[in-house]
Amino acid sequence: MIVATEDFQPVAEVTVDDRARVPVGRAGAHKHDRYAVSRSQDGAILLTPVASIPKRELLVWENAELRASLFRGLAEVAEGKAIRLDWVTDDE
Repeated sequence: MIVATEDFQPVAEVTVDDRARVPVGRAGAHKHDRYAVSRSQDGAILLTPVASIPKRELLVWENAELRASLFRGLAEVAEGKAIRLDWVTDDE
């Protein structure tokens, strides 16, 4: 039986396979989508879409000043204001 709650709408009933996997394609999931998985005390499972980033890039999202500087630099490049620094690119 599929039960609707205030924030959720019934989509489909699925069966867990031999490897404990649940198909969620009928719910709109696509290949390589990522989800945080939560479970309530009564066994309800909630999948929340997430976007994962490499840990080395987390600094940009945690530091507003660095993020603003990065976006300014990208805007300058888009406007054609960037200059080539051979010592940085090491192109000869």
